[in-house]
Amino acid sequence: MRPRKAGLADYVIVAVFIVICFIMIIPIYKVLIDSLDLKTAYGMKLFPEQFGLAGYISVFTNPTLYGPFLISVIATVSGTFMGLAISTLGAYVLIQWDMPGRTLLANILLFTMIFSGGMIPTYLVLSSLHLTNTLWAVILPPAINVYNLVLMRNFFEGIPTALFESAEIDGCSPMKIFFGIVLPLSKAALTSIGLMFAVSYWNDYTNYKLYITKQNLYNFQMKLRSLIMGSDLPTAVGGATENTVKNAAVIVAILPFMIIYPFCQQYFIQGVNIGAVKE
Repeated sequence: MRPRKAGLADYVIVAVFIVICFIMIIPIYKVLIDSLDLKTAYGMKLFPEQFGLAGYISVFTNPTLYGPFLISVIATVSGTFMGLAISTLGAYVLIQWDMPGRTLLANILLFTMIFSGGMIPTYLVLSSLHLTNTLWAVILPPAINVYNLVLMRNFFEGIPTALFESAEIDGCSPMKIFFGIVLPLSKAALTSIGLMFAVSYWNDYTNYKLYITKQNLYNFQMKLRSLIMGSDLPTAVGGATENTVKNAAVIVAILPFMIIYPFCQQYFIQGVNIGAVKE
């Protein structure tokens, strides 16, 4: 089959995407340059006037930011694993076609995607369970994500039924099938959904604002807002200016996923269309 020649519409699409890329990259580039520039200045610069890493040193050596950064890492790692455990186990239950009440359970879960209790009832429930002002208040609620559970179920439904039947004939229990067959075949789904969980936990601000009042339990995003607003600026070292420290903190906040994403890109592209096509 001969390749199709590029037409005018293709060039227009490419040009539009190039423009969009520049629109997204330019602000990030400005923040990066300002985080490496020890001289306070306004406007766009291609290169730092006075290069230095003092802004990053101020962020990593200051205890007021080191603690929240560690809390963000703990909440992200533990929440991602918990969210994946709930999503995969729940999805595996929903593909058991002979399970009584499976359809009713699926409909109840789907109902919660449209209607929820709301902010105040959720707060009252967490308060009655004595979970406020604990990390459980910001880990448990996001881990129960019906949307990700449905995506995982759709992926599991694409696994050939013959594999399950042959495993049952060989005497495998349902949990052995889950750990021995389902999970090894679900790397793309696990990576893409796990990345969604991780980004959600890392960028979480609302849950900390609602359920956490102890400052020693604030995550990096909470401290970053205080820093940007100028109310909790860490002590600058090595000649770093206030502007340098602020921009360095922003880069530190987005850097982890800039590093992680290239390693997950292969699986993420495979899993981004989970359940989009049915054979």
